[in-house]
Amino acid sequence: MGKRYTEINETQASFIKNQKIFFVGTAATDGRVNISPKGMDSFRVIGANKIVWLNLTGSGNETAAHLQLNDRMTIMFCAFDGKPLILRLYGNATIYHPRNEEFDQLNTLFSEIPGKRQIIEMSVDLVQESCGFAVPLLDFKEERVILKNWADKQGKNGISEYWAAKNTKSIDNFDTKIFG
Repeated sequence: MGKRYTEINETQASFIKNQKIFFVGTAATDGRVNISPKGMDSFRVIGANKIVWLNLTGSGNETAAHLQLNDRMTIMFCAFDGKPLILRLYGNATIYHPRNEEFDQLNTLFSEIPGKRQIIEMSVDLVQESCGFAVPLLDFKEERVILKNWADKQGKNGISEYWAAKNTKSIDNFDTKIFG
């Protein structure tokens, strides 16, 4: 069953800060469940029950579409080195787009990463730790720069055009509200 907590403690926050990848799970009431891997320096613990993460431009926008319909979200971290651990954060999330005042406020927590699409804020109501004994040991080599280089090349207008072509609807045809 693992251990359950009502908030993120300092040890867990430190573990999260040192992770290179996390996984986000969302689902609307109907349709497909989505699990997305996320990387780069895009996650912050901002309180014992509050996290934010930077959602970067991608080939789809499932998380945003799902959160428009159902604000539940699960985030999972796995220890791929050191002591084994799986850490899950459960809660309810809100999306902020560049047009929102909250986006500008929260954006100051992150370095400049081209292709920023949304900032997701989650109120955490359950933290769960489990063993992770079967998670493999992996060595981190380096961050991929493909997305950054692509976004730099596109520029603001090119990214907006990409969003219009690829990020307005989910695979289940739910609206992502990327443009309002």
